[in-house]
Amino acid sequence: MDELTTTLVDWARGQSALTAMYHWLFVPLTLGLSVIMSICETIYFKTGNDEWKRITKFWMTLFGVNFAIGIATGIILEFQFGTNWSNYSWFVGDIFGAPLAIEGIMAFFLESIFSAVMFFGWNKVSKGFHLTATWLTTIGASLSALWILIANAWMQYPVGMKFNPDTVRNEMMNFGEVVFSPVAIDKFFHTVISSWVLGSVFVIGVSCWFLIKNRNSALALKSIKVASIFGLIAILLTLYTGDSSAKIVAKVQPMKLAAMEGLYEGNTHQAITAFGILNPEKKYNNDDDPFLWAIQIPDGLSILAYRKAGAFVGGINDLIEGGYEAETIKGEKYIMPSMEERMKSGKLALNALAGFRQAKSEGNSDDMAKYQEILEENYPNFGYAYINDVSQTIPPVDIVFYAFHTMVLLGAYFLLFFIVMLCVYGRKNPNPHRYRWLSWVGLCSIPLAYIMSESGWVTAEVGRQPWTIQDVLPTFASISKLSTGSVQTTFWLFLILFTVLLIADIWIIIRQIKKEDFDKSATQDHNESY
Repeated sequence: MDELTTTLVDWARGQSALTAMYHWLFVPLTLGLSVIMSICETIYFKTGNDEWKRITKFWMTLFGVNFAIGIATGIILEFQFGTNWSNYSWFVGDIFGAPLAIEGIMAFFLESIFSAVMFFGWNKVSKGFHLTATWLTTIGASLSALWILIANAWMQYPVGMKFNPDTVRNEMMNFGEVVFSPVAIDKFFHTVISSWVLGSVFVIGVSCWFLIKNRNSALALKSIKVASIFGLIAILLTLYTGDSSAKIVAKVQPMKLAAMEGLYEGNTHQAITAFGILNPEKKYNNDDDPFLWAIQIPDGLSILAYRKAGAFVGGINDLIEGGYEAETIKGEKYIMPSMEERMKSGKLALNALAGFRQAKSEGNSDDMAKYQEILEENYPNFGYAYINDVSQTIPPVDIVFYAFHTMVLLGAYFLLFFIVMLCVYGRKNPNPHRYRWLSWVGLCSIPLAYIMSESGWVTAEVGRQPWTIQDVLPTFASISKLSTGSVQTTFWLFLILFTVLLIADIWIIIRQIKKEDFDKSATQDHNESY
């Protein structure tokens, strides 16, 4: 890979990362707020209390602002697969495109129809139909996330496909395997439920701002109670699905797990690092200590990955050298091949593809069959044919390690956060003035929730580098034939556009929060009833 190609790939990756990270500022809040506003409207439907109707409308307004801007960034992200990664789109478009098409046809269609009823149907449809429309909008948002995450999970764990040497494309053979792969199921639940955590923190934080300003106390206290209960359930489920994710990653992306833990030399009874400072001088081929200091829990990683204290967990060096017993996601035992063996196997697959196409042009069916057999046998390592040095298979360990541990530590913080908020503000007749400091904690926790969410995305996506499709296609073989200058130009244009959208989103949300006068509207409604 020459220097020009490297620069192009870096800029294209940077542009995709920029778009995804901006998009991910909007998606979790959309998913979290949608459920909370639906719960609030359900309480209104059950009680008939107009206070809950006003609470629902307030959170629904903030949901609408965020939802609209999230759509804009999401559309751009999908288009980039065609503009920046056309080789990837050609190679697996038959598979990757299906979930995205379903997302557009089914989920987005559901959201667009029922969100209109939800926003504009308060005085035009019955309470029951309106509540149904609100919940269907919420379900539509989750279904939209489902199909996108199925596509992403397939990139991390490609299943249900077969490579066609005639077209040089991968074709879907089993749609069910793609949809119901363990990676897809776990990724969906972990991502969506963690978004509920962010939505809950946002609601609590905004409500705490009202308490600090001594405004809208009824809205704030009721909202905090709902969000604290919902958030506590969500963070517990997030921790559970996160534990399942680690077990799956250990089997399908062991290099990602090794990077998450800064683990170079694996062992049985492998400790897990609660937190530490990486040694910047550490490389896979030197004997330096990987940490400057670290707090570790004995046997933790062996238990997390394989549910056995004595299980062997491979580190980066072990994965490069191979030769140890590993386990597939289906529980089958095998000997881990070395990176050199995988590179050799990948080159056999690539050469067999060239031989097949040559034999086809010559009309030699016997040679075609022979080369196809070699290709199919070695295809699981097809992507390693493009690897020139084993170091290319190692993701950026520092980025992945710190992102993962930031996510975990903030997850522990929010478990305590929801418990405290529920204990203080969830009881009968709480005194918010007595706990003004806690309101400041609630408000200041909003950016921490976004940091936790973005850290999870960085762990998942940077941790699988250098692969666009795990073991099948590296990023530098996925790129479109573009000039580096054009990608650089669009990178800066997108940066400006997304920053403007983010500023607009924050400005509109703050404006809506500041203008909300729940107490005055409640008084007016009370007076009008006489």
